Amino acid sequence: MAKSSSKESLAEKTRNYIDAHPSIKDCVSKGLINYSSLARLIMKDSGIENEEAVMIACRRYAGKLGITTDHETSILRILKDSRLEMRTKTCIVTAKNDWTVLHKMDNLFKDLWNENSIMQIVQSASAVTIIADKSLKDRITDTVGRFNVIKIRENLVEIAVKSPERIVDTSGVIAYLITNLSNAGINPEEVVSCHTDTIFIVGESDMINAYTVLTRCIQNAEQALEGQ
Repeated sequence: MAKSSSKESLAEKTRNYIDAHPSIKDCVSKGLINYSSLARLIMKDSGIENEEAVMIACRRYAGKLGITTDHETSILRILKDSRLEMRTKTCIVTAKNDWTVLHKMDNLFKDLWNENSIMQIVQSASAVTIIADKSLKDRITDTVGRFNVIKIRENLVEIAVKSPERIVDTSGVIAYLITNLSNAGINPEEVVSCHTDTIFIVGESDMINAYTVLTRCIQNAEQALEGQ
């Protein structure tokens, strides 16, 4: 009985290690990995001593991951039918998460709606994040009260990936885009998902690079699915 429990623990450690390293997991799922080298790496970092058992665990997990490789195709199909929109001169106002702040923002929201101005509000347990055009910064801070403002970020750009409705039922699209941005050394100020829109807020200095990376994601999806 104890032996079975030990095997389960080893298998779980192996799966957890692979899951924690997306680049390795991707190679495992596609069969592009040397299992002996991977097993030795897992042993080194996890303190496991049985190389053969780790290799077996890797191969078994690879079999399960292989079943889900079609999921990547689903992500590419979403991106193939996506397009980009970019809006410059964006700012982010972060305010205290207080009911008075939300109450005050309600009236401003109505005014902006009548003016056809765009503003996004994201509420968390500790703060309220308001994303808007830079020209609205003073109106927002005056409305919520400057004593309620935690931080103001300016010189930002909003890049929206507008996808077909299928994205709602397709997991992994946002993670795919974030991974590509991260690999390019881009750390978005904010990431907001609103129905079929995935919105990345980046600094002006990252604007061209971020737009290029996201454009490449869409172009690569088109090329990968060409003829399908």
